[in-house]
Amino acid sequence: MPFAHSALALFVAAVWGFNFVAIKVGLNGMPPLFFCGVRFAIAALPLLFLRGGPPVAWRYVIGIGVALGVVKFGLLFTAIKIGMGAGLASLLMQSQVFFTILAAAFLLGEKVKPVALLGMLISAGGLAVLAMDLPLGTSLIGFGMVILAAMCWAVSNILTKQSGSQDAFRLISWVSLVPPLPLLVLSYFIEGPQAISAAVTEATPLTVGALLYVAGPSTILAFAVWSWLLQKYSAAKVTPFALAVPIFGLLSGAAFLGEHLDAMTLAACALVFAGLALTILSPNLKLGRQPHPAA
Repeated sequence: MPFAHSALALFVAAVWGFNFVAIKVGLNGMPPLFFCGVRFAIAALPLLFLRGGPPVAWRYVIGIGVALGVVKFGLLFTAIKIGMGAGLASLLMQSQVFFTILAAAFLLGEKVKPVALLGMLISAGGLAVLAMDLPLGTSLIGFGMVILAAMCWAVSNILTKQSGSQDAFRLISWVSLVPPLPLLVLSYFIEGPQAISAAVTEATPLTVGALLYVAGPSTILAFAVWSWLLQKYSAAKVTPFALAVPIFGLLSGAAFLGEHLDAMTLAACALVFAGLALTILSPNLKLGRQPHPAA
């Protein structure tokens, strides 16, 4: 891959890594379900310029939209709202790689390489250490929500693979049309009309900027670039750059939010990252393309 295209892939990883900081900032001014619903409403705007219907059957559009947009991001945003650190969340979300591999093995009959199993065991050890020694301000409920969100991401990956879509950008644009209504309805009944009203009337430029970043550069721009790279090069050449997402997430969380991890947490993160790297970078491991934004 030429240097310019490698730089593009690294740029996408940086955009997605910093996205967790933008989410944290945005949630300071908006309730999570409402924030998430508006995010996808903005992300669906490219449909105004796309001709034709969805590239796959509606059951896949709805299934992916619910698993990815409503459940995954609903859980992730809520977890960050109740105290999960942006950097740590960016790392934990990458556990979707292991859940995707396991789901593909059970549901699609794909073989799991021994080295992938080893990588999963190493990361599982790191996750166990994290669960037993969570950073200050992080609840076990928030930790569990992020892991469940990663599982839902894996479900959406399997549905995407089953759909057979060859037009990733058109797919994510149509998928973005599904989450807004259920998320906004849930927000009305769970978070309340007063919280929604306050979020709209008291929104600061910083909150609006965070929302536009999450919906624009992170979802539309970065996804378009990532999809283009996956169409031009093999997944084996592009996917490893996803390893940089939690690195940028942890660094930006420390730089912009003052998130500091103690030695035990850093060691646990290193275990998770090592297992992830072993799984993704292992030779002869067939990974499906991951067309969905990381956050």
